[in-house]
Amino acid sequence: MEDSPSLPPGGHDSPQRRRFPGLANQIKHARRFVERQLGPSPQAATATLLTSELATNAVTHSASGGPGGKFEVAVYTADGWVRIEVRDLGSPEQPRPQHKDPYDITEHGRGLDLVEALAVKWGSESRRDGLGRLVWFELTWEDDDPLPGS
Repeated sequence: MEDSPSLPPGGHDSPQRRRFPGLANQIKHARRFVERQLGPSPQAATATLLTSELATNAVTHSASGGPGGKFEVAVYTADGWVRIEVRDLGSPEQPRPQHKDPYDITEHGRGLDLVEALAVKWGSESRRDGLGRLVWFELTWEDDDPLPGS
């Protein structure tokens, strides 16, 4: 887990954001939102997978999954770089990878292991507004084509 870095040169000062109700059926909409932001990026599939994991954690392990709960996804982009943030309503537990045995066939507990394995950087911190937590990851790639809007 890394400290939250500043945006790279050429990155958006303000991300594309969307709020979702804290329901399991909204995770697919969060994936689609990220997919639309990244277009043909070579890391779009990884970004949508990791967004799905963080959104699932928000709904499953935070107050975002309770009555009236919500979570927010923010996408920052620059050429060859993306940062995805998932803001939730918090929980007493700090997010951390489980480091499961690869042969363990249980269904849960691998989300942050995937984030840790596939992201260049990731982290978790309390939200500045005091209303929950922010979990984020960054991906990079070599690409001559800039992302749409960057």
